Amino acid sequence: MISGYATQEGTAEFAKNHPSVASNHFKKFNGLTLSSIGIGTYLGNLDETTDTLVKDAVVKTVTLGANVIDTAINYRSQKAERSVARAIAQLIEKNKAQRDQLFISTKNGYITNDGDVNEDFWQNIQNTLVKPGIIKSGDISSGYHCMTVPYLQDQLERSLKNLGLECIDLMYLHNAAEGQLQDITKDEFMKKLGQVFEFYEKQRIAGKIRYYGMATWDCFRVPQEHPQHLSIFDVTKLANNIGGAENGFKFIQLPYNMYLDQALTMKNQVQDGASFSIFEAATKLGIGIFTSVPLMQSKLLGPNILPEFGQLSRASHRAIQFVRSTPGVIAPLVGQKSPSHVDENLELAKIPVLTESEFSDLVHKLSS
Repeated sequence: MISGYATQEGTAEFAKNHPSVASNHFKKFNGLTLSSIGIGTYLGNLDETTDTLVKDAVVKTVTLGANVIDTAINYRSQKAERSVARAIAQLIEKNKAQRDQLFISTKNGYITNDGDVNEDFWQNIQNTLVKPGIIKSGDISSGYHCMTVPYLQDQLERSLKNLGLECIDLMYLHNAAEGQLQDITKDEFMKKLGQVFEFYEKQRIAGKIRYYGMATWDCFRVPQEHPQHLSIFDVTKLANNIGGAENGFKFIQLPYNMYLDQALTMKNQVQDGASFSIFEAATKLGIGIFTSVPLMQSKLLGPNILPEFGQLSRASHRAIQFVRSTPGVIAPLVGQKSPSHVDENLELAKIPVLTESEFSDLVHKLSS
């Protein structure tokens, strides 16, 4: 098990060790120096070939100047976390990076089997979760989600083992509103969320996680009247009530790109009669934002889909540049496995992130 976690000194040293990237490729958040492009590890087959591709992609991504690595226990049925573990071990062994230079996030909440065990999905769940009493009748929602403390405790321990880490920088509760609110009321959900936050705060004290957050799909970017809508103001108030002013709820993740733009354009977060977009509200609250699907799983890369700007000839560069230049966004998490895709996407690290005024001008130009 690798000790340590991302630190102010370590992440700053990582940036210093990559002088060839643009000066504002790295962003400061909560004392950490984090790259404006991160790697995601969601998709892929459950085979050794994909294991190696993911491991090599993470190593190459970090080597080219990105220190944000995102995964989840259910990604490739725990195999994504294990591929990340092998990458981290290789990076440290070859002195390409140190543990305190890397910001590593994972997610728990969905029911997952073990892709390295040759067993039927539900048989595996029975053997590993139901028989030991970790999951009880009624714990699993119709969305295959569970947010009970015994389950999240079990999943945290599995994630630590899968990743080979003593401490995870950021633990997300994964699509909780999306996985739960079709079965329970919002009041019940917020009560459960409070129990989860209490659990996470204890794990921070125990040194197993540094921060926690919510990785989401719909809840922060749908209209207020939508049954799955959540107020980021209510969520942060809950975290403050449980963990005090120094609580660990510091990050959210949500989908965002040039066409899936509700997080930027929809004023669905309300406080004291004023309406904000989720990006505005999170920034106001000091919550860091990571985004998913910057390339819409390659759907944005076809010819004549994305408008041209900034003399960026590659559609991938335009897609990523738009997202990482959005005020409030720390980094898009790019799903990339092939060496050529990693090289192409990380070329953008050498190009400056747009300033707020440049981004505002771009949005005005694109909308006119």
